[in-house]
Amino acid sequence: MTQLMGIDLAPLHVPLERRLQTAGVLYHFAFAFLMPVMAFLLLGWLLYAGYYLVVGAYFAWLWWDWDSPKRGAYASRYLRNLGLHKWFCSFFPLKFHATAPLPNDKNYLIGFHPHGIISISAYNFVGNGTGIMDIFPNIDFHLCTLVGQFSFPLRREWMLLHGMINASKDSLKYILSGPKTGAAAVLVVGGAEEALDAHPGKHVLTLKNRKGFIRLALETGAHLVPCFGFGENDLYQQAANEQGTLLRSFQRWFKNIAGFSPPLFHGRGIFNYNVGLLPFRHDLNTVLGAPIPVERTENPTAEQVNDLHALYIRRLTELFEAHKTKYGVAKDNHLIIH
Repeated sequence: MTQLMGIDLAPLHVPLERRLQTAGVLYHFAFAFLMPVMAFLLLGWLLYAGYYLVVGAYFAWLWWDWDSPKRGAYASRYLRNLGLHKWFCSFFPLKFHATAPLPNDKNYLIGFHPHGIISISAYNFVGNGTGIMDIFPNIDFHLCTLVGQFSFPLRREWMLLHGMINASKDSLKYILSGPKTGAAAVLVVGGAEEALDAHPGKHVLTLKNRKGFIRLALETGAHLVPCFGFGENDLYQQAANEQGTLLRSFQRWFKNIAGFSPPLFHGRGIFNYNVGLLPFRHDLNTVLGAPIPVERTENPTAEQVNDLHALYIRRLTELFEAHKTKYGVAKDNHLIIH
């Protein structure tokens, strides 16, 4: 391997298959990070060039379509089945493992853990790269994300066409309590706070006081399903930021203001193996647990919420312990729940 100033350079001659896998990752990263900037630049150029009708037509569409992120989106099976999704999943590779069926006469609230730096394993539920739509052909998966993510022109449509919805209570209630069954909302429970604990070899979850999704499950009668993404925390190297450090204090302060945390991390690049924002190639295995039956309760008590929350944590812990050694976690490595 060639090195230049400590950077491990990739060889010039790489099999086409690996180039396609990298292209799949770049495709997703372009929509996640570049599209917001490019969309605003494009709108600015259109205005500068005098294409006022084009810009006006888009904003008319935006006004008409404004509620779609909280009304179930409009997923396209064609786009979710594109080969790019398979290239993306083959990069790591990312694999999906179901431990129990999901009957389509119920709705489901899937709690995904851990958040990692940018929740790459949650892409299981965006496309069909891991074959999830073939495993559960009658389940409509909706990955939830921050409301603000739908503020960026064009990218919001890309997200909606992949079934993504916002993580507001109204949005989740619409999906989980509607007359149609077979819907599954996927919520990355730990959120931005948990991203700060995403370090290789560690499994720290922000869950002890996260009970809103439990109450929502009770109010809608959606069955709870624990889900764990093994390897998610190994995709990036994050700067040391233990509790009590100046960096961690700054990150928490920023999160309280902006709604997200700014982890200091690095991965690999397109033409090198240790500097850049792309994730490292590392095996990812997402394990979906068995549904926890939930009886619909219009006004759940604190005791009911606490009991179901404790049961959920127990089932999640059991899921982790049952599968960890198969997917690269040491036998004496356990979940830490904050």
